[in-house]
This record gives sequence, structure tokens and C-alpha cells, in this order.
Amino acid sequence: MKRLESILEHNRKFVENREYEAYMTDRFPDKKMVVVTCMDTRLTELLPRAMNLRNGDAKIIKNAGGIVTQPFGNIMRSILIALYEMKATEVFIVGHHECGMTGLDPDVVLEHMRERGIADSTIEMLTNAGFQLDRWLTGFDNVRDSVEKSVRIVSRHPLLPPGTYVHGLIVHPVTGKLDLVVDGYTGQAV
Repeated sequence: MKRLESILEHNRKFVENREYEAYMTDRFPDKKMVVVTCMDTRLTELLPRAMNLRNGDAKIIKNAGGIVTQPFGNIMRSILIALYEMKATEVFIVGHHECGMTGLDPDVVLEHMRERGIADSTIEMLTNAGFQLDRWLTGFDNVRDSVEKSVRIVSRHPLLPPGTYVHGLIVHPVTGKLDLVVDGYTGQAV
């Protein structure tokens, strides 16, 4: 059975057996939190458990590295929507040890793109159009610095509601241990 067929078959039984009832909530986060974290598969269930979050407690935004790279990008827009429209009041930026974005080399990523069928002409076209692929595909050298930088971008945003606390943490992807990097209540790096 193909993966899609398997998913749809499972979903049919899931709905038929009303298993969704265990997850019912509304769209507003009960703990009034926004969490920005990495898409690493190890964190899917571990991070919410490590933070004592249940379904409906927080808006969780995931991307590669759990980073906010630009003040007017999609991640920051999602944070602002959660704060203004979903009644969240605090932001948690959560990086993790052993992140694949640590030391990510854009040249290696571009080579992998070529191996998977992206033509050099496409890469050249984007480069000639002024798109900086090397900057866009770059990771970070240090997860702590990355978390601190993301916290700075969010906490200094001109549209951030006054009084919004922005915290920075690092989670261990095996044990779930959380290390505080920035205490949003004091605004200080720890």
C-alpha cells in the first residue's frame, strides 16, 4: 500500500471511530503561548511534553532551525497574528542541540539540489535576479547565538505588542531538558 493510501485509510477509521474527540479544542491557545521551534522529527512529541503542553495550549510554529531570520517574513507574521488575533501573550523561541542547521553549508545544499534534478540554469537565473541563495540556505554556527538572535528580532519588532515577553530556550532532542537562554521577563541572556 502506498503511503497516501495508508494515511487515508487510517484517517477514515480515525474519523469513523471518533478518535478526534480526544483532541478537541478551539483555535485560541489555552496557555496564551506562541512557540517557534525546529521541524526536527525528534521534537514532534518530545518538546510539547518537555514544556507541559497539551493539544490546544500553544500556537507552535516550526521551520528549519526554529529561527526568525527576518522581521517581516512569514514566521514573524505568524507570531504577530498569534499575538493579536489568537490572544497569545508570550513568545518562546526554542532551538535544540544537534540541529541540522548548525554549520549548514549552502554549497552542499545546492549540490544536493543539482543531484535531485535542479538545473544549473535555474540556480544561475535566481542568482542573476539578485536572489542570494548562499545567504538563504545558510544555517548557523551556534544554537545559543541563533536563539538569542531570533529573540532580538522578535522582541525589538516595531509591531510587537508592548509588554510581550519573548523567551529563548534550547531543548535537548533526546532527554527534553530545557536550558534557559533568554529570560523574557527580565530581557536578559542567561
